[in-house]
Amino acid sequence: MKVKDALTKDVQYASLDTSITQIAKMMEERNCGSVPVGDNDKLVGMITDRDIVLRCVARDFDPVLLTAKYCMSEGILYCYDTDEIEDVLENMGAQAIKRLPVVDKDKKLVGIVSFGDLSACCKDKACAGETMKQIREAA
Repeated sequence: MKVKDALTKDVQYASLDTSITQIAKMMEERNCGSVPVGDNDKLVGMITDRDIVLRCVARDFDPVLLTAKYCMSEGILYCYDTDEIEDVLENMGAQAIKRLPVVDKDKKLVGIVSFGDLSACCKDKACAGETMKQIREAA
């Protein structure tokens, strides 16, 4: 099965100048823990609820004034919509991550996929279990 069969398509970019408060509201509205950050239709980073806590709240920055540019994680990891689910699960385990942006062959964002999305669709439950073990050990 391919990632395109498991991804969440309703994904929204934040721009580099989107405030942390606006991003937190996006997370609340979509009931998600991460938002991709784009610049000129190119994926440039990811901001997670953990990034907000550690890079903004814990450092006493004003979330209204601080923007995604200063809070996001760069060096974004992603997968292709045509990748096999088991391959992406193995990659998530190796990288100890629970969510990945999904891009098409032109590297345009088409969705986001979580460990939960993939493990629910995965035929190889041992692969899903091993991935969760690796993510937990890295935490």
